[in-house]
Amino acid sequence: MAKTNGGFHYAYAIVASCIAITCLPCALVLSCAGIFFTPVSEFFGVPRASFTLYFSILNIMMMLTLPMAGNHLSKLDTRKVLSGATLLAGLGLIGMSRGNSMPWFYVCGAIMGVGMAPLIYLSVPTLINAWCVKRVGFFVGLCMAFTGIGGVIFNPLGTALIQSGPEGWRTAYLVFGLIALVGTLPFTLFVVRSKPEDKGLLPYGAGEVDDAAPAQAAEVTGVPAGVAMKTPAFYALAVFCGVITLNQTIYQFLASYATSFADSLPAIAAASGVVASSAMAGQAIGKVVLGVINDKSVKLGIFFGLGCGALGVLLMWFMPSPLIVLLVGAFLFGVVYAMTTVQTPLLVRSVFGSADYTNIYSRISMVGSLMSAVAAVFWSFVIDSPGGFPAMFIGGLACMAVCLVTSLFALGQKVEA
Repeated sequence: MAKTNGGFHYAYAIVASCIAITCLPCALVLSCAGIFFTPVSEFFGVPRASFTLYFSILNIMMMLTLPMAGNHLSKLDTRKVLSGATLLAGLGLIGMSRGNSMPWFYVCGAIMGVGMAPLIYLSVPTLINAWCVKRVGFFVGLCMAFTGIGGVIFNPLGTALIQSGPEGWRTAYLVFGLIALVGTLPFTLFVVRSKPEDKGLLPYGAGEVDDAAPAQAAEVTGVPAGVAMKTPAFYALAVFCGVITLNQTIYQFLASYATSFADSLPAIAAASGVVASSAMAGQAIGKVVLGVINDKSVKLGIFFGLGCGALGVLLMWFMPSPLIVLLVGAFLFGVVYAMTTVQTPLLVRSVFGSADYTNIYSRISMVGSLMSAVAAVFWSFVIDSPGGFPAMFIGGLACMAVCLVTSLFALGQKVEA
């Protein structure tokens, strides 16, 4: 089998494909969803919850179809699976531009949910695990960072299109759909390959692991999904995935937390958008940093991510003023937010190996996807309770404590092939 020593390795083209997937369809469907909530609901004269129900349906469909997506990715040509998923995501966005009733949006949400299941949860870790044996954490973190970077790029564009006319939201959805299709399909159709053997190559870094025995260096180890699902570690990681997703959703309420100081600290309230942006920056940078740390030690990645998150919550809670402290707290919370899509797949790989990774991770991700559908409602109830925002922060600290215990337990139960 051919081996690349130095120079360009085709794995870099795979990384570029993963970036296209996360920066375009994933960011356009998920990271940019919020800019449409108010204008569309106001256009149809319905409560905001009536329109945003489509997003809950999207998450539920992701949860329901993740096992099927994982099975397809492990058995079928990855190009076909990811191209089909991209088509569903792009056509769903275009379909949203034609909506004239709430049920229409719900159907489009379901279609996008089926497409997003393999794109947001499985595409990056599956391809990077197949194509790389070194710097896996860095590449996963780098690629997943572009869900946030895509939001930074396309949210202003979408907002400008929405504000261009009474039905500007239709134009925005149409443009987003076309960008997702035109920008991503060339990669999924012509660049992506399921594994290095398809190109006559060893995985990136395989030859450097052991030049004397490259075949052994490239050997894939791990346990089947059927074995993994019978272990306590599997359920611990499922709990970790669900709870870290619940914790990340606190991000959606940081702007509201800043706004709550309108009477006592008006300067803080006026900077609510900057607070949210600071957390988004922490998420993007945190994904790359977490990836690098995990390449050294998965356990260190756990302590770093959760430590940043806990410190961020304490700063935001007890020191909302001066503004710079609040922004630092929001940035640090963005790092624990990044653990959802970086630490979770790397934990699964560390505990169960790569042999049947896609099927195992797809099932664990079901819990996170289900949590995504209910987390915002849960925190809304918490904030509206007598405990208010302090109760939310206490809940966040409790979530991070649970994540620490379950992740360390799973690592201690590492399953050998």
